[in-house]
Amino acid sequence: MATIGCGTSWFMGQAYAARREELGQGVTDAFAASEHHLARGYDRVVVISRSGTTSEVVDVVRELRAAGTPHVAFVATPGTEIAELAEHTVLMDDVDEESVVQTRFATTTLTILRAAMGENLTPAIDEARAVLEAPEAEVLGALVEADQISFVGRGWTVGLANEAALKLRESNQMWVEAYPAMEYRHGPISIAEPGRVVWAIGEVPEGLADDVAETGAHFEHRDADPMAELVRVHRLCVARAAARGLDPDRPRNLSRSVMLDG
Repeated sequence: MATIGCGTSWFMGQAYAARREELGQGVTDAFAASEHHLARGYDRVVVISRSGTTSEVVDVVRELRAAGTPHVAFVATPGTEIAELAEHTVLMDDVDEESVVQTRFATTTLTILRAAMGENLTPAIDEARAVLEAPEAEVLGALVEADQISFVGRGWTVGLANEAALKLRESNQMWVEAYPAMEYRHGPISIAEPGRVVWAIGEVPEGLADDVAETGAHFEHRDADPMAELVRVHRLCVARAAARGLDPDRPRNLSRSVMLDG
């Protein structure tokens, strides 16, 4: 299988692809719509697009239809080109959102995909609900004041680390980076220092927390479902934006969908 998406949708595809392989359910690749290699041949393609109008994704769906490749599209907006053109569409208009920045469409899509692989998502849902209900100070601590954050993940949580970093860039204009956790010591650790944070989502490589501590940076990690950690990042986005007088739902230079001329 392959997954196709742009931005957040691409990162959800990364998480799904890696998780599907971890669970032994077959080779799965994740591509940005503009950089795909579908000509290699796949049995099925999962297309993810909240808006249903993103130009690069529309082009891929047309290619899939022309090639006769089985595919299914996850879309939040009814009546859009991708929703109408795709071979099969999972319409999720009940989790669409007014914000330019994706949150619940993305997490709901990944939840459905994980459930389809046989995972029990009840613990993740309970943990995410607890994150939303807890006091801000308990959930975020000093993270609101961090000068810089680097997210790290392993396996399927590399995609979630990429998504977490994107959320803070979009909503806060913040310097945020993301890496596979084992790659962090191969260069990126050089920017770690007091006032900065390394936030691990999911599995933590042996010794990484100690190495980060030696730099004076804060190492952040909770033993929770990685998707509940992503919800905690969403709360951080809102808190930091409020502290800086920014509108986290309407970032500068961004629109709900990238629709290219021609």
